[in-house]
Order: sequence, then C-alpha cells, then structure tokens
Amino acid sequence: MSIFPASSTSKLSNLSKLVPCHCLNPFWPRIFYFLSLSLLGFGVLKALKPRTDSFRPRNLDLFFTSVSSITVSSMSTVEMEAFSDSQLVVITVLMFLGGEVFTSMAALFLRNLKPKLRIFGGKVGNHSLDGGVDGGIPITNPKPETLREEDDQSIKFLSFVVLGYLVAVNLIGVTVVSLYLAIVPSAGSILKKKGLKLLTFSVFTVVSSFTNCGFVPTNENMVVFRKNPGLLLIIIPQILLGNTLFPPCLRFSIWVLGKLGKKVGGNSDYLSKNAGVIGYLHLLPSRRSWCLVATVVGFLVAPVVLFLAMEWNSESLNGMNSFEKIVGVVFQSVNARHAGETIVDISTVSAAILVLATVCMYLPPYATFLFLKDEKEEKNLQKKKERMRKKGVSNIAYLSIFVLLVCITEREKITEDPLNFNVLNIIIEVVSAYGNVGFTMGYSCKRRSIGGANCEDKWYGFVGWWSDGGKTILIAVMFFGRLKNFNMTWRFP
Repeated sequence: MSIFPASSTSKLSNLSKLVPCHCLNPFWPRIFYFLSLSLLGFGVLKALKPRTDSFRPRNLDLFFTSVSSITVSSMSTVEMEAFSDSQLVVITVLMFLGGEVFTSMAALFLRNLKPKLRIFGGKVGNHSLDGGVDGGIPITNPKPETLREEDDQSIKFLSFVVLGYLVAVNLIGVTVVSLYLAIVPSAGSILKKKGLKLLTFSVFTVVSSFTNCGFVPTNENMVVFRKNPGLLLIIIPQILLGNTLFPPCLRFSIWVLGKLGKKVGGNSDYLSKNAGVIGYLHLLPSRRSWCLVATVVGFLVAPVVLFLAMEWNSESLNGMNSFEKIVGVVFQSVNARHAGETIVDISTVSAAILVLATVCMYLPPYATFLFLKDEKEEKNLQKKKERMRKKGVSNIAYLSIFVLLVCITEREKITEDPLNFNVLNIIIEVVSAYGNVGFTMGYSCKRRSIGGANCEDKWYGFVGWWSDGGKTILIAVMFFGRLKNFNMTWRFP
C-alpha cells in the first residue's frame, strides 16, 4: 500500500509531464542542496560570536569557509582557532552533510520512494542522481520502470547498510580519538594550551577525516601532532574508509551481514551479484573492488617511497625520530589523494613530490590502473568513452580557464610578489580546490620582496592572500569540483 494518496501521485505524474526534462535534471537538486547549505552555514556562522571579540572574519571569508566545509574542500582564508566552539560545531555539521557517504546515502533513501516519485531520488531519463563516474567512466542507473521487487528490497537494505556503516565508523573513530587524547599527555596538553575542548576536537577531526575534508581545529592543522604517531595511525583508517576504500569495505560489510541470516543473506547475495542493476556508484563489482584496493595501495606506496627517499633528512621532517617519520609520511601520502590534512609545510617539500601530489589530487577517487573486463564490459566502456569525447571540453580545460582567471585577478600581486604569487602555487591551489583536497602552498612573508617588514605570517591557505575576485573564483572551483561527476556524465544544462 502506498504511503502517498493516489491523487498526490497522479498530480505528481502529471506535473512531471508538464515540467521540461532539463528542469528535472538531478544536477539542479544537487547544486541547490550545496548552495542552500552554504548560505545557511554562512548565516549561522555570522550570527555566532568568534573566539575573541578582537577579530571578526569578513562576510566573504565566512561564506568561503561555509562553502569549503559543505564541499569538503578545507580551503581556508581564516585561521581555524579564530572560530568559537559553537562555530566549530556548525562547520562539523556542514562537513558531515557534504560528505560523499552521507549524500549518496540520502540519494538511496530517496530512491526507496515509489516509482512515480523516483524522479526526485533515482534518476531522470538516463542520468543517475549520484552523477557518478567509475574511475572516469560514467555510471547510469537503470530505468525506474525496469526495477523489480528484488531491486526495491535490496535498495532499502543497502540504504540501512550505508547508514550503519556511516554511524559505526564515525562513532568508533570519535571514541578512539577521545581515549587517545585523554590518555596521552603530550596530545592532550596541546588542546589545553589552545583552549580546545576534547570532545569538540575529536568529533570535528573524525568527521573531517571521514568526509575527507581536511579541516582541523588547530591553526597548524596536524603539524602540532606530528610527534604523536598513535593519533595519526587512528586517523589514517578514517580517511580511507570514507573515500577510496569505501566501495571494498561496503562490499565486505554486505558480505558479513549476509552470513547472519537467510532474509538478510538474500538481499546480500542479490546486491553482490547485481551491483550494476542497482546503480549505486559506490557498490562496485567484486573484481573492480579488488582492482581499486590494488590501486589505492599503489598510490600509497609510490608517494611514501618518494617522500622518504627525498625528504628523510630534510627540514620538513626535522626533529622526528625514525618511527615518527615513517608514520608521518604514510599519513601525508594518504592525505594526498583527497583529505588534505598535513604534518608538514607543503611549500618546503621537493618539486617532484608536489607534482605527484598534484596528480593525485586531480584523479577521481575510484580511478584504477588494473581493470579486468569481459567483452561486454569492454563494449560498454568504449561507448561511454566515445560519448565523453564528443563533449568537447574536458575538466583540464575548465581548470586552465580557472587558473587563467585567477592570474588575471591577481596580476598586480604576481608582478609585485612573484615568489609567493607564482603560477605553480596558483595551479596547486586551483587543483586542490577542484579535487576538494585542501593542500596549499601557503604564504611566506620572508619571500615577499616589497613591504615584508609589515607582513605577518598566517596559518590559513594561500587563497587567504588573494583578492576578493580570486576568492570568488575559487568558490566556484570548489562547487565545480564537488559536482565534477556530473560534467563527466553529461554536459551542464
């Protein structure tokens, strides 16, 4: 029996015929979701008092922070310790609501609605609400009318599996981080010195790590905890479980639940064998999941080896023992993909590492270099690649345009302060915003050639020194990066 009156579903069906198809494009609900939450977050942040009355962030900087939080980008124009405890709570909520696991879970629950309402939750035409790409290859959901009863039951089951996964990983993370901070004096003393509450810090950091945002309540990010390898080892799984390893872990969770009973086992088996029919971006086939695990390991090993080989005795790792260096480098390499937390000053590492980090930031989270596909899969991939080639404009072209626009808005600073405002720093900042990572080269008053005596170093990102026009462009880049999957699937309306 439908939970909606027959008249309501009939009106909705008639409405869907009257409204043009492009108006129901799932791109619009997504952009409305992120934009409305950005504006709401800005309003709440502005209404709340900062940590001290001596400094109040500008409206543009508050909106920038709100956008950076909801798009899980962690690009910053304000030092994090300027925010009060209540403002940190707001930022935590924004990061949680903007995380990929949460938004994809919300889409699943919307798809649980009856077929006539599924245009709002499942798809319109051939477009997935997830707007997702599988390692650069678009994924589309099956047509609603082709979904069978088994599909509906499995989607409901999958919705609650993702919900349980989301809650369990975050709760365990908060518990373990809180225990570590309470037990280890060196870590707990840092919070006391900075006036940060243990629970606020734990929840904020775990949510930020799981959503791969990269914000940390301290000005220095994780640099102040570089000699606390235990904390870094706790956060590393949070980062992986919320992003690149989410699909394999989701399949494993479904497999484990399938062993608990016949009713659950039926849904589990169906999901395992019909991942493509369900059309959930993060539910990859078993073989594809193993390829993803191998790729994640490869992307982890390569930066670790390069970083240890080139930076072992460098200033960036100065004062750390061998174990702390190894754990710190692993932590840094894990963050290079999408999270953006850091234990070093990025501007001090070698150029080769910066280039590799930039490539990692650009690649989609589920990109793989090992993909064993059968003949049918090969034909489907070729068709999808052909459709992508016909679009004409790639994401690299869009990034080039954004870099060009920033160079125009910051042309005076590029001339007056070429050591800080060089093109490489701008490119890294733009790619980092596009990848929703948060790595930044920062700004150094020592490199400033004019007026250096009146300059004061700050712990916010390089974009914090840009003009209002440059910051506005980077806001657009963060939105574009969070919604880039739609551009990979079809043209923007």
